[in-house]
Amino acid sequence: MNKKLIFSLFVFVLLAAACQPATNGAQTLTVITHDSFSVSAELISAFEETNNASIVFIQGGDTGSALNRLILTSVNNETPEADVFYGLDNTFLSRALEQDLFEPFQPAALQNIPDEFKHDPMFNVVPVDYGDVCINYDKAWFSDRGLELPGSLRDLTNPKYQGLLVVQNPATSSPGLSFMLATIAEFGEDAWLDWWQAMKENDVTVVSDWETAYYTNFSGSSGRGPQPMVVSYASSPPAELIFAETELTEAPTASLVAPGMCWRQVEFAGILKNTANRDLAEKFIDFLLSKEFQEDLPLQMFVYPVLPEAVLPEDFVIASQIPETVGALNSALVAANRDRWVNEWTTLMLR
Repeated sequence: MNKKLIFSLFVFVLLAAACQPATNGAQTLTVITHDSFSVSAELISAFEETNNASIVFIQGGDTGSALNRLILTSVNNETPEADVFYGLDNTFLSRALEQDLFEPFQPAALQNIPDEFKHDPMFNVVPVDYGDVCINYDKAWFSDRGLELPGSLRDLTNPKYQGLLVVQNPATSSPGLSFMLATIAEFGEDAWLDWWQAMKENDVTVVSDWETAYYTNFSGSSGRGPQPMVVSYASSPPAELIFAETELTEAPTASLVAPGMCWRQVEFAGILKNTANRDLAEKFIDFLLSKEFQEDLPLQMFVYPVLPEAVLPEDFVIASQIPETVGALNSALVAANRDRWVNEWTTLMLR
């Protein structure tokens, strides 16, 4: 049974339990997340027992879809659909802040987190994890065909890589948006669409979300799909090693981490405005930054914890790759142009 199915069953059990009458005065805390959220059941049980609480998780799709859902349900509605949002990332951050969705909160653990992850000086949201969005590839596929790996984004426009890459729609997917921003950082505002035009002519595949891209289209995952390259994370290969059906000595996938090919994604959590469970929501944010949760992150969602003292599992370290450089754009530039860039991408790639 794969991790996605295990977590789906876990969420189903939690939701079913939430439908039962609460006992002993337990509060219900509702947390909306992206579909890739995962956490050890024992950690949630411990939080619930300690705080006399019941947690309900709502999977809202990829980050962009979950954010859109929150924005739509928050219009003219003083009661939010959830109490906490986990999984907002730095590519969608300015849009969320413009919508005034959160109540500021500064947990004590923030003093231990490096400033590089603190993208919101008002602490409407707090950083929880990070990962580098890169292109993952199927080692065996390339080895069996004797095809050399692309060494840059520009290489991917070569006809020998025709139809070999699947990407996500940046309008709905945070990895998709991160990758789009990486191309803008690499080629500049005047030439990035030229690269995408060349990729369209080279039959790049576009899907709506990471789950579909990785589990259905990518040949190197359980999906056994038609594309041997996928936009994912440089920390995704450990999952293929650790959860392989047969014991492996190395991960069957790896990442392309050459300069210009990756983008660092930071994920945040925040307390939604007008929550009726503010105190419990604060405790949940504290829980997300606890050493226990931070050390649970790598083997649950295959991302890095922001807490420096969190110990990384050995297999995670062995199979992960850290790019020497990642794409970067001024945050104000992204905030001012993100929607226009996404519209331009959509017009070119999907219409």
